Amino acid sequence: MAKITKRTVDGAKTQAKDYIIWDDELPGFGLRVFPSGKRSYVIQYRARGRSRRYAIGLHGVWTPETARREAKVRLGDVAQGDDPAAEREEERRAVTVRELCEHYIADMEAGLVLGKGGRAKKATTVATDVGRIRRHIIPLLGTRRVKDITKPDMNNLMKDIIAGKTRVVMKTEKLRGKAIVRGGRGTAIRTMGLLGGIFTYAIEAGIIEQNPTHGLKKPRYKVRDRRLSEAEYRTLGRILKDVQHDSQFGIHAEILRLIALTGCRRGEIISLRWSEVDIEGSCLRLKDSKEGASVRPVGLPVIDYLEAARLKRDGTFVFPGQGEDNAVGNFPQSWKKLFSDTPLWDVTPHVLRHSFASIANDLGFTEITIAALIGHAKGSVTSKYVHTLDSTLIMAADTVSGYVRALLEGVKFKRNTYTLDRETRRNAINSTLVEAQPGRVT
Repeated sequence: MAKITKRTVDGAKTQAKDYIIWDDELPGFGLRVFPSGKRSYVIQYRARGRSRRYAIGLHGVWTPETARREAKVRLGDVAQGDDPAAEREEERRAVTVRELCEHYIADMEAGLVLGKGGRAKKATTVATDVGRIRRHIIPLLGTRRVKDITKPDMNNLMKDIIAGKTRVVMKTEKLRGKAIVRGGRGTAIRTMGLLGGIFTYAIEAGIIEQNPTHGLKKPRYKVRDRRLSEAEYRTLGRILKDVQHDSQFGIHAEILRLIALTGCRRGEIISLRWSEVDIEGSCLRLKDSKEGASVRPVGLPVIDYLEAARLKRDGTFVFPGQGEDNAVGNFPQSWKKLFSDTPLWDVTPHVLRHSFASIANDLGFTEITIAALIGHAKGSVTSKYVHTLDSTLIMAADTVSGYVRALLEGVKFKRNTYTLDRETRRNAINSTLVEAQPGRVT
């Protein structure tokens, strides 16, 4: 043993195996000499009944004097009950945001991450989430350790996405495919919601104890409140009629028309199967909507269309594609081309869905009835035991879809609210009860 100085370090001879020269002034401080000639400063101590060794660093980066001062600090920590070697080992094992996200993606794709209603996330949702993770979260936070992430970090991340810091054009797996990543307010809000779920996943895995997204103030996102006016419905009707026999746009025009008449989501109509169509029950029994299995009442105009379409189409899907028994494709590209250079350039399938609900509201139907018509979570008819729908829902579906069909055909109404119209109510009663009135011949 000797006091470790520069002379001690320079004079240390290499041997076949590494060995340690211990300092005679500071117990536990030593110089480790490797067969390669490298020298490293270390401390040796006991913690929780175990002998532990902690490497301060290589000679050259550290001098004997700076290493001695560091050794005093670390040994002082040991005296206070700390374990520097264990802490360093824990630091090395600390999970990064990239590693956490990869674990989350693997479990999500395996159906182990549950979404709305306690169900595994849908394939489309998984694809969207993976895109947000790989295009926004990992590029901005991937190298950071999960346990070091704070609420200010989350606030800065949200601002970066809003400002378009992750804006990029990326190639996709499809031939000549590309994804245009723009960022923005809506993307930031949805990405922060996803990240909150990922951190909850990390809490359940024991990686962290608190979710840094909790309490984060998110900007208010502009609600999509665009709806068609009655004049715009008539314009839509003319556009759809002009292409009804077109080989490229005809079937997509029929999809748009059915969305307008039902208020369904575009995916629900595009992937609609004949097995989900209940003509007698005047409804669609969707096996897998956004809210899970859903029974959707539809009006007589829809039933008439589906009956006629069934006579001329074979296969599984109501709107068949070009390949073997699959659903039609290229719908997004078609409706954008249909509406470009028209007054309806900004109309999307969601606008048709929102417009359907707005028409129903105009006609005096309640919020819960409208929710049932469009399959919203708060009014969705989901019970697998439902075989016949409430006649009120069928009547509502008939009224709204009939009204929309008339608008598409160019009809101009003088009024569109019937809730308190006594003559209409009286006619409805007479029509319903006519068979019960004695002496009347129908």
